[in-house]
Amino acid sequence: MIQLITARDDLICPAETIFDIPAVAAEIARAVAEAGPDMGALRRGVVACLSTRITQGRDAIAEGLAAQPFAARPATRSYCWLTDCLILTTLDVATRVMHPLPNPTEAERIAVFAVGGYGRGEMAPHSDVDLLFLTPYKITPWAESVIESMLYMLWDLRLKVGHSSRTIRDCLRLGGEDYTIRTALLENRFLAGEGDLAEKLNQRLWNDLFKGSERAFTEAKLAERDARHEKQGERYMVEPNVKEGKGGLRDLQSLFWIAKYLHRVRDVSELVALGMFTPEEFATFSKAENFLWAVRCHLHLIIGRPNDQLTFDMQVEVAQRMGYKDTAARRGVEIFMQDYFRHATAVGDLTRIFLTKLEATQIKSEPLLQRLLRRRKTLKEGYVEVHGRLGIADPKSFLTDPLNLLRLFEEALRTGLLIHPDAMLLVSANIRLIDESMRNDPAAQKLFLDLLLKHGNPERALRRMNELGVLSAFIPEFEPIVAMMQFNMYHHYTVDEHIIQCISHLAQIERRELIEELPVSSSILKEGINRRVLYVALLLHDIGKGREEDHAILGARIARRVGPRLGLKPREVDTVEWLVRYHLLMSDMAQKRDIADPRTVRDFAKAVQTRERLDLLLLLTVCDIRGVGPGTWNNWKASLLRALYRQTRRAMEGGLEDLNREQRGSDAKRNLREALPDWDAKDLKHETSRHYPPYWQGLHVTAHVVFARLLHNLTEDEIAIDLAIDEDRDATRACFALADHPGIFSRLAGALALVGANVVDARTYTSKDGFATAVFWIQDADGHPFEADRLPRLRNMIQKTLKGEVVPREAIKSRDKLKKRERAFRVPTHITFDNDGSEIYTIIEVDTRDRPGLLYDLTRTLAANNVYIASAVIATFGEQVVDTFYVKDMFGLKFHSDSKRAALERKLRAAIEEGVERASA
Repeated sequence: MIQLITARDDLICPAETIFDIPAVAAEIARAVAEAGPDMGALRRGVVACLSTRITQGRDAIAEGLAAQPFAARPATRSYCWLTDCLILTTLDVATRVMHPLPNPTEAERIAVFAVGGYGRGEMAPHSDVDLLFLTPYKITPWAESVIESMLYMLWDLRLKVGHSSRTIRDCLRLGGEDYTIRTALLENRFLAGEGDLAEKLNQRLWNDLFKGSERAFTEAKLAERDARHEKQGERYMVEPNVKEGKGGLRDLQSLFWIAKYLHRVRDVSELVALGMFTPEEFATFSKAENFLWAVRCHLHLIIGRPNDQLTFDMQVEVAQRMGYKDTAARRGVEIFMQDYFRHATAVGDLTRIFLTKLEATQIKSEPLLQRLLRRRKTLKEGYVEVHGRLGIADPKSFLTDPLNLLRLFEEALRTGLLIHPDAMLLVSANIRLIDESMRNDPAAQKLFLDLLLKHGNPERALRRMNELGVLSAFIPEFEPIVAMMQFNMYHHYTVDEHIIQCISHLAQIERRELIEELPVSSSILKEGINRRVLYVALLLHDIGKGREEDHAILGARIARRVGPRLGLKPREVDTVEWLVRYHLLMSDMAQKRDIADPRTVRDFAKAVQTRERLDLLLLLTVCDIRGVGPGTWNNWKASLLRALYRQTRRAMEGGLEDLNREQRGSDAKRNLREALPDWDAKDLKHETSRHYPPYWQGLHVTAHVVFARLLHNLTEDEIAIDLAIDEDRDATRACFALADHPGIFSRLAGALALVGANVVDARTYTSKDGFATAVFWIQDADGHPFEADRLPRLRNMIQKTLKGEVVPREAIKSRDKLKKRERAFRVPTHITFDNDGSEIYTIIEVDTRDRPGLLYDLTRTLAANNVYIASAVIATFGEQVVDTFYVKDMFGLKFHSDSKRAALERKLRAAIEEGVERASA
């Protein structure tokens, strides 16, 4: 039988370099002769021969793919052909040598099929080998022996074999019960054995199983797809699954399965003649399929096992293998992932077109929502409803006015109807009608703004316009960020999808859906703001990304150009430009600065200048953070932004002089007295006089009460700890009172790192009588407060560290490790010294890669250099962290000396580099 294997000329390299048929036949013949009657020796000889051939064949294919990294189809055919050769060789040995049968009975016949992806002829380097052994009746001892001998050889070759032994009746029965089995049978490919048995199987499948069940099969496959998407997440998620994710290979395969089931096509190209795809759509299908298969093959080869998750570390390696290079502005991996997401979007478009064609032929049910809301909409002239979707009555007439390309989306929003794929095709095929004159047409500008402002769900129109290319045509500056990935762990979406998510969040606030979660933002919108300015600013806030220049500065220039084209008045354009230029200002101030310091609020208020800008900037900031991805927004960030907004608004309304340190200190002491009515006057006087002004200005009265009780009658050798969940801030508040000594902040940071706590804010104060009061706000690894049952362990570890029983520097080494998927990121370290941002402290900002022991390393370095840390603010953005320290030197002064700052920066950089080296080991 091995002589019957024919070489192919459509592989990635010459067939004989993958599997040399004559040479293998000769080696098998020698193994047979040498083994004689010893079947164990024969099996070992065959496996040894084929093991060598597998290695050689896989190496040849891998080399071919390395030379032609996008040649996916020849590569998948090559892996499939190599597998065919292995299966047929083992079958030949099992039937001809191990279990020869000179006079088989009617029952002693067998046919071997490839099923599933292997049956389709598509295999990645480590795809499963799915086989069906078909017998006419109940399996005989001879067939059982053949199958067993084959499988043992295949397992010895370390192939992952999925197999089933069935009769035709079994196939029909099981296929009728299970759609997964039915799909595998749909893709059966006869390999060898009894050809008439194979013919009979396919005849029975099509006549007795598939026929009449087309609608049920289609619905089942679509339900599978929906469940898969639910599990895998959106196609814009930045670590997609190439096979199972939205817009991945399985979506393309689902289309093929349904097409084959309905029309018995053998290749997707046949769908063009059937009218299911245009030639252009088929070309898109082929390009997407080829790209995705290439990515999957490279993934398998890099890891050396089946893996379809395109994690961050894999993205870098796949991009390199496929020839993507870094540019001055962007990494090669970002360009690669932009291509990936554009293909995934194309797959989504093809799926939508295909499924609507099925609806038109009544194979697929129209959307349930449309069936439930059967009430017909009154459509404007020129539109029709087709199977519950918005269609165009007369395409020729429609195209006479380019504004109709925008009116279609407005009508879809107005009626709530989904747009029919034929209408979408018409739009995408005539994008050229959106030219400079149309962009400058006031009617077009009004139409576009109405899409944002008028119907309450602008994200629906924007997403579809983006997918069809209308958004980039109307705003050409938008095109570079379409499907642009930001290669970091912070952003969950591509840049264009992030912008649409931001606008979606703003629409939700406007619809009054987030009143409890966002009370301040909701009240601002209710009071009224310039919605045109806010929506346009959100649409443009990240439009400058992916270039060498700071995206906020470049984005502001683009906004200045685009604003008038969208129909904004000069004053509105000025505000949009300002918002885009400073869209990170409020987020940075709230998350990277100590907002308890009056100078922070004063500087912010001076930058913002007007209440209108403050309101708009808060809303833009909230939507920007919420649009980053699930879980990014939390109560901690909400509380910081609320506090900054309220203090700034108060300063604007009452004058900046209201931000007076002395006044805040007096108010704080009065609040403490009112909160401790049961204390006698002597104790209260001692408590209010023992602290320096920064203590009163930097903490809320709740913390003052806690510290008053911790310090009450505290001796020098005691350590008082209070741990409480601060639900308003989504963090655990840890208060410490103890005798002051150098490096206390660092030791506390080390103790917290040992228990896996992430510090988000911290501040320490020294009392006049020699005690230290420190408060840390901490979260667990998931960004939540520590559960109550974990607090005793937390308290115990802190006690041991402060008493010197545990040395953080040694204990933390085993925990301070970078995860493999995080090592692909490049996070440059930036250290800045700011003597203007605070009246009494130097602000040291360290922007670098995050890791568990970083804060401890930095604070230990500062303590070793006699730097007093008054407070620390920690802002984490995925793999990047910004640690901000408010510090003084050993004499209580700011760091004015350039040489001192430079020396300190060198030591901080050395500590960071040493830590990264340790964490990467």
